[in-house]
Amino acid sequence: MSELQKKWAKARLSNTMQAHAYAPSQAMGTTAMPIPATTLQPPVGLPDFNELDEEDEDQFGSLSSIPNHPQDDDSSSASSVSSTGTVIPSPGRALFARPQGVPTRSSLDPIPWTTYFERELSLLSTDGTITYHVYLTSPDPPTPSTTNNPAPGAKPSTGGPLFVTHHGAGSSALSFAVLGSEIRKRLPSAGILSLDARGHGLTTITTPSPNEPTNLSLGTLSQDLCNAILLTAKAMSWPDIPPLILVGHSLGGAVVTELAYQPLLPPSVSLLGYAVLDVVEGSALDALQSMQTYLSTRPQGFHSLKEGIEWHVRSRTIRNSVSARVSVPALLVDTTTTTTQPQQQPPSTKVSKPWKWRTDLSSTQPFWQGWFVGLSKKFLGQGATGLGKGAGKMLLLAGTDRLDTELTIGQMQGKYALQVFPEAGHFIHEDLPEKTAVALVDFYRRNDRSALVLPPKVSELLAQGRRV
Repeated sequence: MSELQKKWAKARLSNTMQAHAYAPSQAMGTTAMPIPATTLQPPVGLPDFNELDEEDEDQFGSLSSIPNHPQDDDSSSASSVSSTGTVIPSPGRALFARPQGVPTRSSLDPIPWTTYFERELSLLSTDGTITYHVYLTSPDPPTPSTTNNPAPGAKPSTGGPLFVTHHGAGSSALSFAVLGSEIRKRLPSAGILSLDARGHGLTTITTPSPNEPTNLSLGTLSQDLCNAILLTAKAMSWPDIPPLILVGHSLGGAVVTELAYQPLLPPSVSLLGYAVLDVVEGSALDALQSMQTYLSTRPQGFHSLKEGIEWHVRSRTIRNSVSARVSVPALLVDTTTTTTQPQQQPPSTKVSKPWKWRTDLSSTQPFWQGWFVGLSKKFLGQGATGLGKGAGKMLLLAGTDRLDTELTIGQMQGKYALQVFPEAGHFIHEDLPEKTAVALVDFYRRNDRSALVLPPKVSELLAQGRRV
């Protein structure tokens, strides 16, 4: 029973006692004016007091532990909203309200990637060992600084930025589909490049080693992202790589931080900034201890794609049904039409639920610690040797309790921008794509160096014969 419910119940009980206060006076032979009984209404938005719920709460400790009782998802850590950063609840919505009207399975048809991206590319690595699969919407190209007939007052354009995204473990490039569309609504010149990491999506290892698991070390994944950027620029015949904003979710946040920290990209590349979505070193390492338990409790397969989409929405793993309809199909594979059976499913066994997880997250456990150890130090740029040393940094979280001590001190010192979306779950960019897009576009504009107007150098003024 919440504190508000207790206060309302006490006020209601006190009011009832006052309504009958004149009865003892009449029994003693004295006259008293009766106090009219009034009905006290609970505050707006407060559920009616239910004694059964109170008894259940006393018995089980909390409503969330009652069998078959609807539970609030605690993955967002939404109760922690105090921060020196910016906490942004959605307007017109109760902060902790349960989502209403979960879509029915009939309205959960998959949405094709062509709705959100311009094209897909298969990029063979230079050593021929892996074929990267990426989705791309090209940014606006730069305009030349000089033309034969320049328009009056026209200024040369440096072209649009390229938002390069990397998903989390077990996810895919399509988790950024809706977010990319929202970014382009607010910044039409921007481009979006979204990569399927090795072992995920449609990226394939050309020469797999049958006796060794897929190498998902942080160094390998960051090099893959670097290679995908360079190969995309070559495939698209870009004269120069556009200014970059790196965006990574969960594991992807560690990957983009590593790419910015290490000297992997050529010095000619302009890295404006990198944004990390809902991953912090301390809480990530703590969560790994219960990861196998979580993996054992989620469904091992589904009868259809719609059932898989519905599970993600109803379990609130992804709280935006539109994004789930785009991203979830890439997470599953129909084992009845593929020659390779999942490792947990013997080939001779009849498949009752043919749609299995494309990525076996349990097999990636040897790499979990290496993904996140040292993440805070790298994110803050302490000793950075790569392009990220002078780049902007932003951290988007679903709850401030994810901040560790190092990041808290760094944020108070102004070393990075922090925004908190209490209504989102772990998949911030899918749950709240509009708000995430606003934050990322604002982040780009604050770090866009092409908009800076620098004063002329003293040497240039002297060469022009001006006094300084």
